[in-house]
Amino acid sequence: MNFIEELSWRGMIHDMMPGTEELLAKEMVSAYVGIDPTADSLHIGHLVGVMMLRHLQRAGHRPIALVGGATGMIGDPSGKSVERNLLDEAALRHNQECIKAQLAKFLDFESDAANRAELVNNYDWMKEFSFLDFIRDVGKHITVNYMMSKDSVKKRLTGETRDGMSFTEFTYQLVQGYDFLYLNQHKGCKLQMGGSDQWGNITTGTELIRRKTGGEAYALTCPLITKADGGKFGKTESGNIWLSKAYTSPYKFYQFWLNVSDEDAEKYLKIFTFITKEEYAQLVAEHHEAPHLRILQKRLAKDVTTMVHSEEDYNAAVEASQILFGNATADALVKLDEDTFLSVFEGVPQFEIEKSILDAGANVIELLATTTAVFPSKGEARKMIQGGGVSINKNKVDAVDATIGSDLLLNGKFLLVQKGKKNYFIIKAQ
Repeated sequence: MNFIEELSWRGMIHDMMPGTEELLAKEMVSAYVGIDPTADSLHIGHLVGVMMLRHLQRAGHRPIALVGGATGMIGDPSGKSVERNLLDEAALRHNQECIKAQLAKFLDFESDAANRAELVNNYDWMKEFSFLDFIRDVGKHITVNYMMSKDSVKKRLTGETRDGMSFTEFTYQLVQGYDFLYLNQHKGCKLQMGGSDQWGNITTGTELIRRKTGGEAYALTCPLITKADGGKFGKTESGNIWLSKAYTSPYKFYQFWLNVSDEDAEKYLKIFTFITKEEYAQLVAEHHEAPHLRILQKRLAKDVTTMVHSEEDYNAAVEASQILFGNATADALVKLDEDTFLSVFEGVPQFEIEKSILDAGANVIELLATTTAVFPSKGEARKMIQGGGVSINKNKVDAVDATIGSDLLLNGKFLLVQKGKKNYFIIKAQ
């Protein structure tokens, strides 16, 4: 597989330094992507860089994932209008371990292959580096004029906010540049990859290598991912879409990909899956013939959810989706864990009651029209039950004198009431 050709058809190349493609054709190349460890999970914005590393490894080259323990303490000014909060070492180390576990799903760190991946942390070579040594050994090779010409600096100094930037952030490109120099000297790394907003930082590294050692170094960036409507990719009203189940349930993760627009689905399928060029063309053609079937979104959601989580999580997410939108059974509902249950029925009206009411056994009409306000009156509740229009936990209530007990509670605390086809209510007992 030709790495550059592969990235090109997928729309994953924004800029590339001359000579990069020739280098990759000539030898096994070590290349790195930097990952900011300011959280203990990657989010889907990180996935583009991770996919670049995975394509690199599949093409026979050697990926290096650099966790920025040192740079994370400073904060990259690229694309930021304000300075970020700094993290302490203990938090960064914790985040690094969590990120490494996630990366292991994408990259081969363990085999004996010559191109097995490696994880490094720039804190390990920066922690003993004194300020005097740094400005003498690194700072003298890059001029202030060169640093000031970078877009990340210019935008902060001349942009609308004009908040300026601290010396700490100004030196960020030197610290990142030194990472490339260090990896070039100690790991034989000749290529750095990243988002297009990183071009200035990456080329500072190539310049530093050239001036200090005369070695060869190259840069390759991918476009920043955007949504067709101009919105920010990977963000929802509730925040980032994380790879960790602790922050984004597999169901919500699956739903994010399933609900992207047709235009975005065409683009994302190339970037976030390993679909072949031929199969991609076939799927797009099928989708254009019957857009209502959402073929691209379904394939995208399946591949990414399975890759990030597991096939089991994907199947559970599909089953959970059918509970709300399809004709799923009571058995499927009982299998949902609490997080997924609450994700599926997010925004559904909730009523809280004392669990003791159910322990004693509650008459269904009293429960739905007096204890809670699922129905505005007992008469309306009675009429709809008699007409077969009320279900509890996906089981039809077939008698107006039915007794509802705590043995029916899902996850020991919820009842799901369905009124008609589309109106859901949650009764929470505690």
